[in-house]
Amino acid sequence: MTVLASFLPLICFLLYPLVVERLEAKHPTLSALMSRHRLRWVNNAVSRDTPMDAILSGNLMSSVSFFASTTVLLILALFAVFGQLSALRSATEHLQPQLTQFDLELHLAAVLAIFVVAFLAFTLSLRNFNHFCIMLGAVQHDGSATAEEIRVIAALNTIGARNFNHGIRAYYFAMASLAWFASPWLAIATTIVIIGVLAYREFFSTSRHLIDSITAK
Repeated sequence: MTVLASFLPLICFLLYPLVVERLEAKHPTLSALMSRHRLRWVNNAVSRDTPMDAILSGNLMSSVSFFASTTVLLILALFAVFGQLSALRSATEHLQPQLTQFDLELHLAAVLAIFVVAFLAFTLSLRNFNHFCIMLGAVQHDGSATAEEIRVIAALNTIGARNFNHGIRAYYFAMASLAWFASPWLAIATTIVIIGVLAYREFFSTSRHLIDSITAK
């Protein structure tokens, strides 16, 4: 049970986007709806020559850069914790006396894996948005851009957003990993709650319904 609770957040974190990708074919997620508006954005951007699109793109990239930098610090902090396992075991002994040093090492390795994947997702997102900015800057802004150019540029933006969302989800599932120090059962329960929160946000949230009402028009 201890091992299962350690790796369940990591497994759910990795499987979540694969499951959602299958479900959104029948019921579009918030991310899928936003991808249509990203296409609208590029359609409008290629017909105007203003700094507004550069500002919007810069805001996207600064957000991704912030989380990528923060994730690096968390990874370094986790490596530091590996050198203080005795102190960590003492701190958690009153919560779970049965934990061994191996249990702690295994759990920290699972948490580390979550944040390493998150860092890779953020850096890939940053690269996608960088390509988006280059493509958007290279296209003619006189309305002569082809439909294929617009589709590709919007697709780069969508891919960047999906990678960014994948990185953000790491922080959600990391909360379940944090609950593990109190109890394996609490970690499992927290993982289930987090999946429910993420599913609600993607499929049933007020934001999703509002955006869907505009998209439908």
